[in-house]
Formats: sequence, structure tokens, C-alpha cells
Amino acid sequence: MRYDVIVIGTGQAGVPLAARMAEAGQRVLIAERGELGGTCVNDGCTPTKTMIASARAAHVARNALRLGVHAGEVRVDFGAVVDRKDRIVRQRREGVQQRLARAGERLTLVRGPARFTGARQVEVGGQRHDAQTIVVNVGCRAAIPRIPGLDGANPLDNASVMGLRELPRHLVVLGGGYIGCELAQMFRRFGSEVTVVDQTDHLLGHEDPEVSEAIEGVFRAEGIRLELGAGAQEVSASPGEVAVRLPGGQEVRGSHLLVAVGRRPNTDGLGCEAAGVGLDPRGFIAVDDRYRTSAEGVYAVGDVTPGPQFTHASWDDHRILFDLLQGRGTRTRDQRLIPVTAFTDPEVARVGPTEKEARQRGLAFEVATMPFGRVARAIETDETAGVMKVLLDPATERILGAAIVGAQAGELIHVFVPLMQAGGSARALVDAEYVHPTLAEGLQTVVMKLKRYALS
Repeated sequence: MRYDVIVIGTGQAGVPLAARMAEAGQRVLIAERGELGGTCVNDGCTPTKTMIASARAAHVARNALRLGVHAGEVRVDFGAVVDRKDRIVRQRREGVQQRLARAGERLTLVRGPARFTGARQVEVGGQRHDAQTIVVNVGCRAAIPRIPGLDGANPLDNASVMGLRELPRHLVVLGGGYIGCELAQMFRRFGSEVTVVDQTDHLLGHEDPEVSEAIEGVFRAEGIRLELGAGAQEVSASPGEVAVRLPGGQEVRGSHLLVAVGRRPNTDGLGCEAAGVGLDPRGFIAVDDRYRTSAEGVYAVGDVTPGPQFTHASWDDHRILFDLLQGRGTRTRDQRLIPVTAFTDPEVARVGPTEKEARQRGLAFEVATMPFGRVARAIETDETAGVMKVLLDPATERILGAAIVGAQAGELIHVFVPLMQAGGSARALVDAEYVHPTLAEGLQTVVMKLKRYALS
């Protein structure tokens, strides 16, 4: 069958793009082999942040006495936590279904795996379809490293760990990145013993040392064991136990093993070679700044492309590509600013380059840092852990980058995002009047730590 547009995958770029193309008068087919909604709805943002909220509630209750509140014994009903998560995931899936339905009869949903069979030609549901425009939005899944004995240990990944109905006695986490850190703290707060193993010297190893050290201090204070700078050498398993051997012969033993060392694209089995769609050495679909692949008329969006793997980036992909396909786009993939947040507690948020990255790029900058605990509101709420950091372009007074470890950091980072997007001066933050006492006024304070803005 012939369509104007074929979209492969119902992730956070594919669904709104397909719906809007259909509403613009195009005949659209969207294919999905799994549950509607992609990683975000099924295995990522929705289930993890829902369960993290439950874990935080348990943590706050246990520590209420520090605020003079006696909460009594705290008991986690892990089954109820999982049931709540499942309900919310179902609601989000239903929302995706409703969005597709609202697009009308021009949009056809076909369930089943899709693969290229030729130039601008896709087979799905036992039928072949072709279109002038094809958009790939197939996402990623957990990468499983080649470690001797790992396969026999039945490791969990970010998807399967969400399906557990019983709390692990001792969860060993391979990987100290965003996923590993969020899940490690979550299970610790539910009551599991937790050990994080990572070959880098710090958690969230892409961040600057003071950022990583701030969250490491919190993890250790909560009883999470950190084995950093020590990659797993070998894994062995016996009934009810898994052992991870580290360099020097040391072992970490637990009841469950979670692998969170990265993501791999879902391009195997997609038949990219049949359509002339080129892949990079890691299997991601290579695209230019307008999402064009090496094959005429074929585009790729979302996590299957090289670059940041975040829901908000994928959603923004659809906005940019939709405008480009409509012939009115001016924004391109390489022009945007993508903020990031690790939903640990406290959260870790950043926009723009780290200090390390700025030095590697040869950028001129001024830097200021301040402990989060100097913010009045943080003291009053007893959420003082963390640090704030800003990088300033000395010639233009524009904010180059900002990082926050602290309560509500994922919200606070958006004070910087629109200012940076607009190319505005940091003077706007200095001259603005902030409500006291709020966490946001701490951002003004750290900017005023820069010498040019310091009060005499």
C-alpha cells in the first residue's frame, strides 16, 4: 500500500509527528511492534519516576524526626508501589492511543515489527508499504556488556527491574550513570541493600568532580556502597546469589544484578542495508542536522540517532522535523540547547558544557560555585545537600553552562535555559528580584559570586 508518510515506532517523536502529519492532510502509517509509547512510557520516565516518588515518600517519612515529626514505623508495600506504577503506565499508553485516534482516518496504526525491504519501502504486518517519506523512531534498549559469566547470572535491565514483584535483598548495580544512580537510590529507599560498581572514578562520570562528589556523599550517607574505579571482571551466580569480581580479586555479592552501563539502538533486524540507511560504528542511524539519513526520503529521530537520549530531546526532534517537512523550518538539530536531569534526590541538573568540556573546547570562561546549603530555603526545609555552578563567557556576559545538585534542581535549571536559548546576558539574573525565601534566589546568589557581579 502507498502512503505519504510511514513512521516506524511510537516513541515521543513518532506519535506527535505522525498525528500532526495526518492532521496536515497526509496519509500516514505508523508501525509499532511493542506497547504504544516507546521507552519513556513503558520502561523509562513514567515507571521509574512514579516509583521514585514512592521511594522518596518512604525516605521522608523515615527522616521526619529531623523536622520534629514522629512518623512511627515506616513499612513499604512494594507490591502496592508496583501496582500504582502499572496503573499510571496504562494511563499513559491509553493517552497515546487516544492521540493517534484523534488524528482521524488519515492515520493508520499497524502492530508488528517493521523492516525495510527496499528504497522507501517497509514491510510490516505481513504487507509491504511504500511512502515518499519514512521516519525511523525505534529507540534503544539496554546494552549488555561482554563480561565473563554475565549471561548465566540472569541480569536485570531497566525494563525487567520494573517488573519485579518482590524487593531484592541486595541489588548490585553495574553502572553509575543516570539510570544506575536513579534505580540504586530508589531500591535503597525501599529497603534493599545496594552496591554500585562503576569503572569510572565518580558517579555520573560526565559531570565535573564537585557535582559527582555531592551526589556521592548523599549516596554514602544513605548506606549505598560505592565501588568506583573498579569495573566488573567476572560474574558468577548460584541459587539466590550473584557475585561480581572486581580488580584485585575483591568480590561484591548480592541477590540481584542490574546492568545499567549504556544503551544500544534497535536497528538490528530493521533491514537498514536494504534501504541504504547508513549506521555509525555503534549501530545508531547516522543523520545530518536536518535528520536526513544516507537514504533519500528517510529520516531518523529520537534515541536511535547519535546524541542525547532524553524524552524532551526526542519530542523536540518531532517539532523540528515537522516544520522541515512542511517546508517552513528554520531550526535544525545542531542549534538547540538540551538540559539534562538525573532524578536522584537531590536531583542533578545541567545545561550547557561542563567545566571539563569547556576547557577541552578551548572556551574562555569565568566560573563560580556555591554550596546548595547556603540557600536560606534549603536550610529551612533541611535539604542542604548539593552544589551550584555557573560558567560565564567573559566577553559577552552570557551563561555558557550551569550545573545544580540540590532539591528541585530539575526545575531550577530552567531559570538558565530560556536565558541561554535567547542569548541574554547574565546581568538579567543579577538585576532580577527574586522572592525570598525560595530556592531560585540561590541561583542569583551563585551568579553574583562571579567577580564582575560581586557586591562591594
